[in-house]
Amino acid sequence: MFNRIILLSGPISSGKSTLAKGLAERYGMTIFKTNEVIKKRVRKDLVQDRKVLQTEGERLDKKTRGRWVLEELTEWSNHLDPGSDAVIDSLRIKEQIQAIREAYGAKVIHVHLTAPLDELEQRFNKRRQQGREKDFQYSEVKADPTEKQVEDLADIADVVVNTKRCTDQDVLIRTMSYLNIRTGRGAGFVDVVVGGQYGSEGKGQIVAHLAKEYDLLIRVGGPNAGHSVFEVPEPYAHHQLPSGTRNSEARLVIGPGAVLRVDKLLKEIADCGVDAERLRIDGNAMVINDDDISDEAELVKNIGSTGQGVGAATSRRIMHRNETTLLAKHIPELKPFIGNALDLLEGAYSRDEKVLLEGTQGTGLSLYHGIYPYVTSRDTTALGCLAEAGIAPNRVRKVIMVCRTYPIRVESPEEATSGPLRDISWEEIARRSGQSADKLRKAEKTTTTKRRRRIGEFEWGLLHRAALLNGATDIALTFTDYISKENIKAKRFEQLTQETINFIQEMERVAGAPVSIISTGFNSRSIIDRRSW
Repeated sequence: MFNRIILLSGPISSGKSTLAKGLAERYGMTIFKTNEVIKKRVRKDLVQDRKVLQTEGERLDKKTRGRWVLEELTEWSNHLDPGSDAVIDSLRIKEQIQAIREAYGAKVIHVHLTAPLDELEQRFNKRRQQGREKDFQYSEVKADPTEKQVEDLADIADVVVNTKRCTDQDVLIRTMSYLNIRTGRGAGFVDVVVGGQYGSEGKGQIVAHLAKEYDLLIRVGGPNAGHSVFEVPEPYAHHQLPSGTRNSEARLVIGPGAVLRVDKLLKEIADCGVDAERLRIDGNAMVINDDDISDEAELVKNIGSTGQGVGAATSRRIMHRNETTLLAKHIPELKPFIGNALDLLEGAYSRDEKVLLEGTQGTGLSLYHGIYPYVTSRDTTALGCLAEAGIAPNRVRKVIMVCRTYPIRVESPEEATSGPLRDISWEEIARRSGQSADKLRKAEKTTTTKRRRRIGEFEWGLLHRAALLNGATDIALTFTDYISKENIKAKRFEQLTQETINFIQEMERVAGAPVSIISTGFNSRSIIDRRSW
């Protein structure tokens, strides 16, 4: 049984087939073509003859009083999934429309397309030049008795769209707006995961834990951020794909604000067994080239940059806006994956789906809100990530801000620094937690460049500021085993050490948000989930 049936009518060249195609491609409707039914009834050598098809259609109309379309539609519907949306391309007489209305009632919506005669003729002639209408002049087609009265169907249509001076996209959007079934109006929502400190807060582990609850995962940022996910026999680091890629079956999107290293992205796609049906990369994502990486050599020396070319590529995107600037849509190897992130998000909202947006790096590294110049090349806050993805703020349900018990920054050469930090030694962390300093030092290397990390005392001021900037609704606290190795054993909140519980309660007071997710280590059962949502 159909959920909804869209009937299309209108004169030749008014855009019916193009609209039907758009409804199918963008909104998942299934097309029923009346001319395909007619073609089955004539000799194969005559199926391209418009006059023959018109004559056969008129014969069927006279024989069945227009009910042949309904009969074929009913038979065709037996092969569709229940609740399908169908678009009928196209109907030419009132009796055809009335028969379908009588059978399906309120599920039927009749859309009539129109345009001035001179514009219809121009479109028809353009099609003739393209070889699509080579046997007839417009005047001959217009003289057909049925074609003459097609515009009368506007009188009984639910929606009439004048396609004058409209692009195909204009007609599609206007039609969906009239029908009040635009996808952006659904109840789908977005949850956002961002870092609350200087990156490396353990966002990958949190996203992987949450991913199975979502229908679509979207990531922004660039390959300068690696998010590690626990796996056996060894962890896997996601640099460009969402961190829930291997932990879920959700559809995947890389947003238009992302910056891509093509060779690394293709390797990650292959490693994760991701096909073009599952992944879409927005065509406007920026591509890094070798010169970008060379241009960042001084940044690596001076402020501990990862040197992956993200900042240089971003700068080039702004300063060299010309035809030689390569975006994702220009890369042949990425062609099977190219799509439009906004369209995919819009479709997700309409189907009331859940979307998880994964930010990268941390609030303390924000180009605008971090301690300049020890910052990255983008705004790392929730709003910055939303802008890079193309998500409106009113779609956001939750902002989960990930924080470590002890923040880190990357080590820099002796003559430089990666930025302010209340540094303490790994020996001191080992003394406080009861862990091995050598083990901690070995584990604490950056995911992307494998450089050693500095570690510092928890910064309460940064927590407060980051919670304000991000509008945090929830906190995910990681590395509680750095408070005490006894926390590794904890499977419930009350099993954490009292020191850890006290720390969490103070975090909640300072941030004004609950600590809803707690990481006790890096293993297959290291998450304590306290969420109420």
